[in-house]
Amino acid sequence: MSLSLYFLRHGETTHSQTGGYCGALDPELTAAGTDMAQAFADTYSDMKWTAVFASPMKRTIATAKPLCEAAGVPLQLREGLKELKYGAWEDRTPAYVQDHYDQDYVSWMTEPAWNPPTGGETSFQIASRAEAVIAEIGETYAAGNVLVVSHKATIRIILCSLLGIDLGRYRDRIEMPVASLSVIKFGRYGPMLQRLGDRYHLPQALRDRAGT
Repeated sequence: MSLSLYFLRHGETTHSQTGGYCGALDPELTAAGTDMAQAFADTYSDMKWTAVFASPMKRTIATAKPLCEAAGVPLQLREGLKELKYGAWEDRTPAYVQDHYDQDYVSWMTEPAWNPPTGGETSFQIASRAEAVIAEIGETYAAGNVLVVSHKATIRIILCSLLGIDLGRYRDRIEMPVASLSVIKFGRYGPMLQRLGDRYHLPQALRDRAGT
């Protein structure tokens, strides 16, 4: 049996609805976000889970908790799974940032691997801290199913790193809607993408909700 990593983006928050930058901020899930977390647990609780890891934020913990409770697996929190820090852009819309931090915004949109949001983190910084967690999981669990509950940018950057995609292109190559699941299986030739942005575990009404 090989190791499979299940990357789950947290459920809906008010910021995922509005598109405001939210990295270091710590909002709760909306009522719909809570329903998304429960829907995931209802669908996947019968799977045999080896471990569950999550970013130590309210929205990720609340997303992981129903599955952990249903499957009887303890939740392990890791700082390295936190979202990209947006610095001065936190709680601001892209339109506001473009108006007030134009040069930094242009640089970040052009090459986020090397250019951070004003006072924030680059893609390389995210990859460095997140890869340490992925390495820990690989060293601790040789096989089985491991759930990793994290954030939009962080999961996309991890997937780029594992699949050999330019870290500066994570926004251009990978879509990651709220409460979506992506699966990487580690086989003979390394990491293989088996699923990307899957939301079949959500009822149609939740899949249809607008938001990023």
